[in-house]
Amino acid sequence: MRRRRETLKNPQQELRVFRMRSLLAVLVVICLTGLLGGRLFYLQVVQHEVYSTRSEKNRVRVEPLPPTRGLIYDRNGVLLAENRPTYNLTLVRERVEDLDATLSLLVDLLEIPAEEVKAFRVRSRQRQRPFQPALLMSDLEEEQIARLAVNRHRLPGVEIQAQLLRYYPDAETMVHALGYVGRINADELAGLDTGNYAGTHFIGKTGVERFYEDELHGQAGLRKVETNARGRVLRELGRTDPVPGEDLTLTLDSELQKLAVELLDGRRGSIVAIAPRTGEILALASVPGFDSNQFVTGIDVASYRALREDLDLPLYNRAIRGHYPPGSTIKPFMAITGLKEGAITPSEVIYDPGYYQLPNDSRRYRNWLRWGHGRVDLERAITVSNNTYFYSLAHELGIDRIHDNLTAFGFGQRVAHDVQGQSDALMPSREWKRARFNQPWYPGETLSVGIGQGYLQVTPLQLATATAVLANRGHWVKPRLALRVGEHEVPVDLPDTPPDITLSNQAWWDSVFSGMEKVVSGHEGTARRIGKDLEYRMAGKSGTAQVFSLGQDQKYNADEIKERLRDHALFIAFAPVENPRIAVAVIVENAGGGSTHAAHLAKAMTDAWLLDDQPDTQQLREVLEREDSRVAGG
Repeated sequence: MRRRRETLKNPQQELRVFRMRSLLAVLVVICLTGLLGGRLFYLQVVQHEVYSTRSEKNRVRVEPLPPTRGLIYDRNGVLLAENRPTYNLTLVRERVEDLDATLSLLVDLLEIPAEEVKAFRVRSRQRQRPFQPALLMSDLEEEQIARLAVNRHRLPGVEIQAQLLRYYPDAETMVHALGYVGRINADELAGLDTGNYAGTHFIGKTGVERFYEDELHGQAGLRKVETNARGRVLRELGRTDPVPGEDLTLTLDSELQKLAVELLDGRRGSIVAIAPRTGEILALASVPGFDSNQFVTGIDVASYRALREDLDLPLYNRAIRGHYPPGSTIKPFMAITGLKEGAITPSEVIYDPGYYQLPNDSRRYRNWLRWGHGRVDLERAITVSNNTYFYSLAHELGIDRIHDNLTAFGFGQRVAHDVQGQSDALMPSREWKRARFNQPWYPGETLSVGIGQGYLQVTPLQLATATAVLANRGHWVKPRLALRVGEHEVPVDLPDTPPDITLSNQAWWDSVFSGMEKVVSGHEGTARRIGKDLEYRMAGKSGTAQVFSLGQDQKYNADEIKERLRDHALFIAFAPVENPRIAVAVIVENAGGGSTHAAHLAKAMTDAWLLDDQPDTQQLREVLEREDSRVAGG
């Protein structure tokens, strides 16, 4: 029994075990407490600055303040581009727990069409820095705002922000001159100053809106705000106000621009008017146009497809990008070239039998009057638009001298200072043809260029600019669209202005002007119908540009040709001859001869500018209809 009790319990051993375990527990507690204290010391003392800054950033947030975009006015102070208040839908991704679910909910609430959902989702990922809101949708309707307000508790990170939105009062009239703004896309975002464009959702896309983007945009500001744990703003701690963009005053006259669009009356074409002495672009019209306000907030897929597929190409800026053969409007410039190069004199006479033949060539290059004009000098050649005279002149000059001299007038060049997107068009040369077709230049091609056909292509802006240089007797003033940027005048004498065209005999200008003046006032003038009631001296030149080539013995008949294959009508003019105040170039696609259609439009433009006389457009339409019927019938 004694041995059995000793094996049941050993108090001494149990005491030793207890003490060892207690000591071990104390050591563990001390170590853990030391580690905790060390960590607290590290966080509170060593890393105090780091975590203090992080805490401050969670509590205090810096928000960008986008600047107000500058306004755009015409030369008379008429507002062309304004900013109107609107409501935009924005999203901060860092405050959204489930982005896909949130976007799906927004698509349902806003009833976004299926074809626009992809673009809607792409916009949610376009921003410049963390915690910066991404613009999802602009110009929300009242019903959409109400739906979002009711479901606000389901949409953390989604906000409705009030913002100024670009608006164009005369969108379709001014679109091709002004351009428009639109949402900043990913490619544009990569090249922008992130600090200055923080909070800015729109940027100039085309026209003066794009060319003067830096001036119109302004400088972004910022504000420091205190927020709660949910990111809601509690109070504003500090602010640096943004600097608004500068207002832009254009050289355009809105009334003259509207008249140009009204005169074209929905027909495809362009009218450009320039003040020769100052280079101020008074009108830059391209018809048809479109409503640029659709592009500001993002045009829907169906509407954009309709614009893209429209056969009349409303998105195409004919004034600065349309390529047209100049036809006979090139003849005054050819005349100046011939005089300058000594190939002709004003009194030199040729005989026109109705055609021209190159030496040792049986082909006949015909005059538009098939039986010819008989004896023709320089002045009469311009007045009656004699092809044979200018065939002969072109052959005498050769393509090299023609190229160099017509380039001096601005053909084949980007002629304007601040017209974004303008085209070079084409002033052909031997080198160009060799590079383009790997073929030599042929003499017959020189003859075609001499009457404004063949490879030669011009834009309406180039043609108006060349006419202004002609009116200035060779003095170059580079065209421009901006009159003032803020309070600063845009200089007339721009540093990259081409050199003047000089003639050894100043009377040669008068010889060319006399021929052009008789185009509208002489009894043989091709546009004499518009000169009957002129109250000032006008110099003009009509042109007819072939859309497709006729065979050597074929005769043009408008009734037998599809409308879009008919000749283009062109006319250039400047007035008054003694002190030119306006130079005009008119191109009406597929309208037939320039003397019967485009000339009337040019006269209406000069009347409006010189006489402050708005033409009776309904009466003008009736005149044009009679002219078109007469040409088609004859």
